[in-house]
Amino acid sequence: MAVVELKVGMHCERCIKSIKKAIKTIDDMESYQLEKETNKVTVTGNITPEEVVKALQKIGKTVSYWGEA
Repeated sequence: MAVVELKVGMHCERCIKSIKKAIKTIDDMESYQLEKETNKVTVTGNITPEEVVKALQKIGKTVSYWGEA
């Protein structure tokens, strides 16, 4: 089981809804958590970081790995 932590811009409820919808389309995703205050997205499951990044980029989000400058 993998835990993927990413930084994704979430500015409004519409952004958050589209992020949730994109994450839910990932095969073998078990759970996710969004932290609006820090723009942190945590996804858990039998997934790769690339799958999560691709799903979020598909909806036009800029994504970076948590902890990157």
